[in-house]
Amino acid sequence: MSEKVVVRFCPSPTGPIHIGSVRTGLFVWLIAKQNKGKFILRIEDTDKKREIEGGVQIIKDTLQAVNLDWDEFALQSENKEVHKKYGQMLYEKGLAYADNVTPEEVADWRNDAQSKKKPFLYRDYITTDRIVPWEYGKNALRLKSNPKKYTWHDEVRGDLSSGPESIDDLVLIKADGLSTYNFCHIVDDYEMGVTHIFRADEFISSTPKYLNIYEALEIEHPKFVTLAPIMAENGKKKLGKRDGAKDVLEYLQDGVLVEGLLNFLALLGWNPGKGSKQEIFSIEELIKEFSIDGIGKSGANYDIKRLEWINGHHIRMKTVDELYELSEDFWSESANNSNEKYKKQVLTLIQERLKFLKEIPELTNFFFEEPNLTKEQLMDVKNLEDDFAKELLESTLDTLQNSSFGVEDIQAKLNGLLEVHQTKPGILFALIRNAVSGSRVTPGIADMLSVLGKDRVTKRINNSLKVMA
Repeated sequence: MSEKVVVRFCPSPTGPIHIGSVRTGLFVWLIAKQNKGKFILRIEDTDKKREIEGGVQIIKDTLQAVNLDWDEFALQSENKEVHKKYGQMLYEKGLAYADNVTPEEVADWRNDAQSKKKPFLYRDYITTDRIVPWEYGKNALRLKSNPKKYTWHDEVRGDLSSGPESIDDLVLIKADGLSTYNFCHIVDDYEMGVTHIFRADEFISSTPKYLNIYEALEIEHPKFVTLAPIMAENGKKKLGKRDGAKDVLEYLQDGVLVEGLLNFLALLGWNPGKGSKQEIFSIEELIKEFSIDGIGKSGANYDIKRLEWINGHHIRMKTVDELYELSEDFWSESANNSNEKYKKQVLTLIQERLKFLKEIPELTNFFFEEPNLTKEQLMDVKNLEDDFAKELLESTLDTLQNSSFGVEDIQAKLNGLLEVHQTKPGILFALIRNAVSGSRVTPGIADMLSVLGKDRVTKRINNSLKVMA
């Protein structure tokens, strides 16, 4: 892009930020980074009734947590003098007005329109005798609309159009002096030099109304980039909490890596094109490859299995030192007394299996806690009799006493036991796994025993023999 790219992300401080909003923020951030442009975080806080305490900080914390840094920060409510200036300009030109219509009258008008089975348009009901002088902070200012047909271009959806029935006399500045979103986002975008507006598809129907305001202000509108919604897994409705969507910080608390989450979100509505089948992207690769041309028109389905797969890849791309640092808050209490070296050895064994860091306790507890087995748990091996199980454990104990406990040596000795006892890995290895871990899901048998060490393995096999007595 030859022009200086200026883009903005404009969440409202009404609660936690969910993945659809962060996906928009990511797309905006990527375009800014790619073009060495400006990324503005502008909080849409003019609706004070919906704002929650600490809502602005939640937004900041969330973006910082996923490394979406901003170049400029603004609270929209702090620009009210600027909004007032533009409202006054329209008022003085006769392009905006105030009236003395009550909320009850507006409700009656709506009911009348509904009874006539037609859309409610304020301009169909307001009459000149209801117009009164505008007093900032005391009554509302409305646009005196100019109903007409509009055609505009969207960078994703192409050429779009609407008829005059889409245009109405919108409130620009409320009676409390704060501007509506419809007005202030247009003014702020112009004042900040915004070049591209990334927005949800729900705003397409409002575009003609915005174009009417742009015309009244005699300013050019930025490029529109409309994003299709993220759909539930079945593809039949927009993604909601009931479909598994969570606050973005919850994903991080579950042990989704920032790189994994951003990679996943980038592919919800964008693909690199050019026949590429690449699905795993570093942040640097996303900045390089992302383009508006690659944004799809159709909604992308939310797929938790795909997130698991992508995040697992990013986990495996980490060095053990990097993964250990990231895993600090995910170990079980039983791991607290173990040293860093031992925990890194454990991490190395489970790294290939990990999808989320929150799985660490489940996959590693037996490395730090003695299994408390019943005989039934120990003997949970198909086609294994008690006497043969005892024979196998005793033979394993004797054989491993002479092992160096390196992985290759352990494997060789266990393979030797298979020949001596004419049995299968599914029997011997499953029994040993039960005896030393109490878990059916473990790393490779030799790797696991080597990390546990001779003392732990010896103690646990002896305890298992006592269980069988």
